[in-house]
Parts: sequence; structure tokens; C-alpha cells
Amino acid sequence: MPAAPLIAQDVHRTYHLGGHDLPVLRGIDLEVAAGEKVFLCGQSGAGKTTLLYVLGGLEKPTRGDVLVQGRSLYHGPAAARARQRNETMGFVFQHYFLLPELTALENVLLPAMIGGRKAEARARELLDRVGLAARMDHLPTELSGGEQQRVAIARALINDPGILFADEPTGNLDATTGSGVMDMLMGVVGEAGKTLVVVTHDLNLAKRGDRLLRLKDGQLEQG
Repeated sequence: MPAAPLIAQDVHRTYHLGGHDLPVLRGIDLEVAAGEKVFLCGQSGAGKTTLLYVLGGLEKPTRGDVLVQGRSLYHGPAAARARQRNETMGFVFQHYFLLPELTALENVLLPAMIGGRKAEARARELLDRVGLAARMDHLPTELSGGEQQRVAIARALINDPGILFADEPTGNLDATTGSGVMDMLMGVVGEAGKTLVVVTHDLNLAKRGDRLLRLKDGQLEQG
């Protein structure tokens, strides 16, 4: 049986602030199955985003390791980790992080260009899938918040990653728009059989996943 696509092994993350140690993650062990949709909840400041960033190779743990598709994220050079992120993961953030001078289509193409791939046909297909076929030549300033997040979701999918990480993907949207964006994200991920890890403060949103985990006192608790 193949290993789970995402495994955290005794992950710790401690920050050093003002001469003091601030432990945020205290021995996280986690396995996420292929195609599983896991939602991480917890109070503000609980370390949800820190955990997501460690799982996604964006922030190195103080101790422990993360395996993605059986490969260590942190027992190798930073360049190898960056390449692994580009090839196997997609990211959706609360603030979209679209480049303002690029069109929707160009923003979606960025991860493919970084990886040296030609993917315009796929980018157009993804923008059509998220309902933006008529908006792909628009700049971010010409798009609503919901449309910008849809562009960000398409961008996260351009390299056909096995795992998507989403950090408060509806946090900047009103309830109705956020619900629509989440419907679309869950639909796209489900159809493609992707693994999804979402950080959210919204418990109603979190109940839509296969599994709900709460982060408390630096450790994970089921539901």
C-alpha cells in the first residue's frame, strides 16, 4: 500500500521573541490520505497558518519532518524543497497574492513558467472551469474579490499538484461570495481527486470536509 501523500512526523515550531521561546507547534503527528479534505480550526493565534506553512514547505520546523508523496521536505537543500513545492503542491491564500501588472491568465500561468512548462491551454481551461472564461484578460484591479480568489485557485491547480493548501480562502469575502468560492473549490478538487488541507476559523465551513482537526495548545485534536 502506498504511503499517505502528506505525513507530519513529530513537528515542532518554536519562535524566539524578545529573548523568550514561544512554542507554537508541540509535536504534531498527522497523516492525510489521498483525496482527503482536511480542515484545520483553532482560535486566533493558535498556529493554524504556521502548521499549514510547515506542511507546505514554506516554513521550516524547529524539529521533526514532513513527507510529501514519500519524500522528505526538510532533509535536503532549500532549492530541492522549492522544486518539490512547485511540482507537487498548490497554494491558495486569504489575500490572493496576484501580481497586479499581470492579467488573470498570466497570473495563472506563473507557476508553470517557473517550472519551465508551457501550459496556456490548461490555464484557459482552468479559468473556464472556475467561471472566468470571459475575464481572463482582465487585471486583478478589474476583478472582484471573489473573482480574484477564483484566479488564485486556478493558479494553484496549473501544475496539476497532488495536494492543495488553502489558508483562510474565504477570509476576505462576504458570506455569500465565500460560500460560492468554497463550493467551486470543493467541486474542482473533488473532480480531480486532489488532497486538500484548509485552514479556517469558520466551523460551518470546516464541517464540509472529510475530517475536522482543532489546533489547541500546539497539538491537534479530532473535531
